[in-house]
Amino acid sequence: MAQPKLSKLELQILEALWAHGKASIREIQEAFPEPRPAYTTIQTTVYRLEGKNALRRVRKIGNADIFEPLVARDTTRHRLLDEILSFFGGKAQPMMAQLAEAGKLTIEDVRELEKTIKRLDSQQKAERKRESK
Repeated sequence: MAQPKLSKLELQILEALWAHGKASIREIQEAFPEPRPAYTTIQTTVYRLEGKNALRRVRKIGNADIFEPLVARDTTRHRLLDEILSFFGGKAQPMMAQLAEAGKLTIEDVRELEKTIKRLDSQQKAERKRESK
């Protein structure tokens, strides 16, 4: 299934659903920090997400529909990251430089990133070794 393009509000609604698993429109709205979007704004956006096949109604309790996400958090994050990287020619280095210039990337972040890259590299080497046997 093709991943739908999502607005910031749509991503926030999905984030609430990923955190709760299943939720009503009221529960989704209550997951937002103050000042919260209006109930009708959340409702309209939830229905739009349903039309994009990003979530679905799973049951009804009283007059409240319960929704669950159909798109995975990791898949959505990867797509969003690909879109952001496209603004930097598909390369991570210019994006990281921009993050550093904006004060959003610290030395500690870089150290943690380095650990993650080393761990992933070790995992990939181990997988290749297993596959070659």
